[in-house]
Order: sequence, then structure tokens, then C-alpha cells
Amino acid sequence: MFRERRLRSLLLRLVLPLFLTACISDREEEGAELQPGDAVPVFSVRMDDGTPLDAHMLSGRISLLVFFHTGCADCRQALPVIQRLYDEANPSLSVYCISREESANAVAAYWLSEGLTLPYSAQEDRAVYRLFARSGIPRIYLVGPDRIIRRVFTDRPPVTYEALREALEAVQAE
Repeated sequence: MFRERRLRSLLLRLVLPLFLTACISDREEEGAELQPGDAVPVFSVRMDDGTPLDAHMLSGRISLLVFFHTGCADCRQALPVIQRLYDEANPSLSVYCISREESANAVAAYWLSEGLTLPYSAQEDRAVYRLFARSGIPRIYLVGPDRIIRRVFTDRPPVTYEALREALEAVQAE
């Protein structure tokens, strides 16, 4: 009995940290790993209000593409920061939130419960996400009017309003 408890305790100390390092049991997959200087890949989604969005529609405006999942604690921390920037920077900034493997009903319920007004596209798979990244959310891409990625924000370190604002101002000054 003592030996079993000791073994269980040892396993928890060794294995539990592995599960706490990634959000929503993230797994490394095939896909792109876009960085600043890369062009936004060709993609197409339908936003929550029914309007289409594709990569070409990002031309001429500074955009923020946000990949998220409402069950992810880091995403829940980042979304209000993005909402604040959206509220203050609008109309100089286009923001598009794209869920990674989450239903429209789940996203809509979360948006309603949190009072978010950010435009979103619920994607039930990872097809669009894989064009940008292999793993890890939130993934936030600040894109210039030429559709070139200027900055990439992740959960390491967690995104702050100040960092987003500073990056946006730098792109606006180009």
C-alpha cells in the first residue's frame, strides 16, 4: 500500500507537468510555422455574421488574425486584451478571430457570456489553423496592409495590451 502510494505520487510529479505545458492537450501536427516576414497563406472562412473572409481581403488594412479555442485558459486571458485593442483601435484595425476545432454554438455561447464583440469564424477542424501553425494557441498574427506578417504573439509570454498596442503603432508608422 505504501509503495503504491509512493509510486503514484512519483508518477504524478513526473507526468502532470507534461500535461500542464500545453493548452487543451495540444499535439504537434503537420502544418506551417509562419513567422514575421512570411506572407499570409491563401485561406477562406465565413465570419459569424455570414460575410466571407479570405487572404486577399486583408490587403490595404492592418489586420489581426487570432486563432483561439474558448476552452483554452491562455485564450480566455488573451481575448479580453484583443477586445480592448479592437474597441480602441477600430476602425484602423481589422480583427478576425478564427477558432481552432470548435463549433459555432460553443464560440457563440462564450462570446455572449463574456460580452465579446470581436468578429469570429468558428472552424470545426484545424484546416485553416494548419496553414499558419502546427501547435499552440492563442496564435495572434499582426498583418500589414501588404499581407505580410509583422508580429506573432503566442502564450509565451502571454500577450498584453501594451505589447499589441506597441506593435500596432509600429506597423502604422511604416
